[in-house]
Amino acid sequence: MVHPERPTAVEVHHPQPVTTHPPAPLVPVQPGTVPAVASVVLPDGRVITGYAIEPAKPEPVAAKPPVSRAAVNVALGGVGFLAVCGGLLLLTTFITALTALITQLITLAAVIFGGWIAVQVFSASGHKGGTTVNIRKAVIKRNKFYG
Repeated sequence: MVHPERPTAVEVHHPQPVTTHPPAPLVPVQPGTVPAVASVVLPDGRVITGYAIEPAKPEPVAAKPPVSRAAVNVALGGVGFLAVCGGLLLLTTFITALTALITQLITLAAVIFGGWIAVQVFSASGHKGGTTVNIRKAVIKRNKFYG
């Protein structure tokens, strides 16, 4: 315990300035290469060994399109497929219609031609004009014709 009546000796410490040392010499490095391990000799003789690391540089950001190329390719492929399907649908519809038309034309030709033949057959029995040949019963006896 300190007695208030007796003064004690006080120690005063004055700050000492830090002495600057010249920069430490670097180990020579070939240009363009970074050694795997770098060593630095400090002025007081200590050697510090470590890896030389360059500060990371951010890669330049390329301007990205608002829509990816894959999405554009898929969309264009879908549009092309849709166009082909529509064209095939129209083509099959056209072929179906053409087949129906040809079938109807053949049926119409058969009806007209059949009607024309029917008119010819039925009108021949009632037809009075032209040459009429009457065949009578003929008798042939001993190479003689009796008609």
